[in-house]
Amino acid sequence: MKSTISTSPIAGQKPGTSGLRKKTRIFMGHHYLENFIQSLFDVVGAEGKTFVLGGDGRYFNDRAAQVILRMAAANGAARVIVGQNAILSTPAASHLIRLNKTDGGIIMSASHNPGGPDEDFGVKFNMPNGGPAPEAVTEAMFARSCEISEYHIFEAEDVDLSRPGSHQLGGMRIDVTDPVADYADLMETLFDFNAIRALFKAGFRMRMDSMCAVTGPYAREIFETRLGAAPGTVINAEPLPDFGGMHPDPNPTWASDLMEEMMGENAPDFGAASDGDGDRNMVVGRGIYVSPSDSLAVLAANIHLAPGYKAGLKGVARSMPTSGAVDRVAAGLGVGAYETPTGWKFFGNLLDAGRVTICGEESFGTGSDHVREKDGLWAVLLWLNILAVRKESVSEILAAHFQKYGRNYYSRHDFEGVDSTRADQMFAALRERLKTLPGQTFAGLTVSEADDFAYHDPVDGSSSQKQGVRVIFGEGTRAVYRLSGTGTEGATLRLYLEAYSQGPDGLNEDPQSALADVIKAAHKIADIQGFTGRTSPDVIT
Repeated sequence: MKSTISTSPIAGQKPGTSGLRKKTRIFMGHHYLENFIQSLFDVVGAEGKTFVLGGDGRYFNDRAAQVILRMAAANGAARVIVGQNAILSTPAASHLIRLNKTDGGIIMSASHNPGGPDEDFGVKFNMPNGGPAPEAVTEAMFARSCEISEYHIFEAEDVDLSRPGSHQLGGMRIDVTDPVADYADLMETLFDFNAIRALFKAGFRMRMDSMCAVTGPYAREIFETRLGAAPGTVINAEPLPDFGGMHPDPNPTWASDLMEEMMGENAPDFGAASDGDGDRNMVVGRGIYVSPSDSLAVLAANIHLAPGYKAGLKGVARSMPTSGAVDRVAAGLGVGAYETPTGWKFFGNLLDAGRVTICGEESFGTGSDHVREKDGLWAVLLWLNILAVRKESVSEILAAHFQKYGRNYYSRHDFEGVDSTRADQMFAALRERLKTLPGQTFAGLTVSEADDFAYHDPVDGSSSQKQGVRVIFGEGTRAVYRLSGTGTEGATLRLYLEAYSQGPDGLNEDPQSALADVIKAAHKIADIQGFTGRTSPDVIT
């Protein structure tokens, strides 16, 4: 039976570039999830449509799925394809949307944020192309959530999502599907699984840390079952509602056990980690960490070695804060390079228009035109394909890359939980000084340019303003300042630091040492200590 329930608008329901993220208990509060989902359906429409539904398995994922299914039925949806146990990695959901030509999908995740009753939850909508909703759609959802007065929900027992099969809820069909199979099949069409199998058979050892998050079942199926990696290659493989108390963010800080193993004696040949919803990756060789920016550049330079990309690159794209290393690859190959704001939806237009093949963000996200999301396991598989074909170690591949292209020393410093008011004041002061910075010298570095990055989309003509303050000291040397919206408490100041070197010994210098002067200059220019009280970051990647 369909019910219409009176409700009131809930302030602050504004989705960001990664959907709506709040503390789990807020989503569990009276009418909160329902208000947002009804606002979503009011904007995108549900009558007669087909959607994909799934999430990363974090706390409240199962209950939220039942609410969303009942609301989809009450709003007239014709069909929902849902992952078994309401589980789907974000790239797998994007693939299902595209494979089944659905009208979009609802993904329940707060990405790399911790999970649990006192941690974070999130919901986002992906468009029929499989990519995140553009700003016009998320702004419309927010506007609707400010005026909503009722929502529609079907009164029924929970749908059994524990096994694949079909169900009927009112006039809506629900198809429960294996969350792994279609995605794993797609990977087999892109990569040389025979070559990677031979690599493992020859004794190659790998460690994959799924961080008690969604990619565990995917990684086991692909690496251990289909590719023949040794049992136990995938660790922390069981998705848990609280991610086992882990912070499912694949960086050296939160994946410290993997880093320790890869830097220790008898380390495996290759290590990788993925995040809460499976769209991010960290790559580590024996004794060497690969930064996301360098990983993107190496993958772009070698992508033609994978069967699915043997035609080579159409072009590359990176988010503005990501290092320019991939631009140098694009220049060498004679293909286009695009610099976009942070947010995968900006890549979507370029991918849909056929302008680029591979995209990447410094925040451990890399992907290609196979889906419209970043894809952690895809990046790991491409690395394995390259290793299998080149028959070199990660260190040897990096050394050759730096010898050819030079090295963009790069690091990101995160200052978490900063008072939002003080953070806003810092940025206001910094923006006021932009015109006066060129020509000034800080820590021995002279500013050549300074701006607040604005993006004009070459496909749809839209514009995005104030995407991050850039201070450029010379070719390939710069500092970038941004406030992140991915947290749920306070503000996160992200400081991105880059210095280019053409020297042949790129592997030998520690990035923090190579960036020492840029770090000093960046702190001085923005007066980070004066505004935030911080002298050092909480996380360095």
